[in-house]
Amino acid sequence: MLDAKYHRIFRALYNPAIANIYKIMEDSTAHSCVLEKLKTASLRPTRQRLALAKLLLETDDRYVTAEQLHCEASRSGIKVSLATVYNTLHQFTKAGLLREVVVESGRAYFDTNTSDHHHIFHQDTGELYDIPDEAIPALVLPDAPEGTEIDRVEIILRVKSLG
Repeated sequence: MLDAKYHRIFRALYNPAIANIYKIMEDSTAHSCVLEKLKTASLRPTRQRLALAKLLLETDDRYVTAEQLHCEASRSGIKVSLATVYNTLHQFTKAGLLREVVVESGRAYFDTNTSDHHHIFHQDTGELYDIPDEAIPALVLPDAPEGTEIDRVEIILRVKSLG
């Protein structure tokens, strides 16, 4: 009987999609960083979570939609359903690895920058930009309803092209 390592190699030889996932997972430096982030967030590091986390969390801060990440995963040879991408993005958001920025009904971006900041959304191009938190002057906020507290304030400035 083959041990687990040889069984994995054997499977990878006959399935290119699995081979690509293992290639991503076996990049030791990146893998350990992503693996540590998932463990810190108390998320079980499944193959698909690791592969998607590597695509998301190893680059500079950026915004991505579920559809964009799904296409990126497909181009990288990672076979994952769009539903799994949505579920994973929401799990990462709930765990604090991402922030969801809802720009309009049914349209959300996932932000890898989880620090306090605001956004500019260009309605014509669909582009999203960061505004540093300190760029917005202190706001006078109403008192929170009794028994609650303000968790955070998010401002989205919506712009459109002139003319």
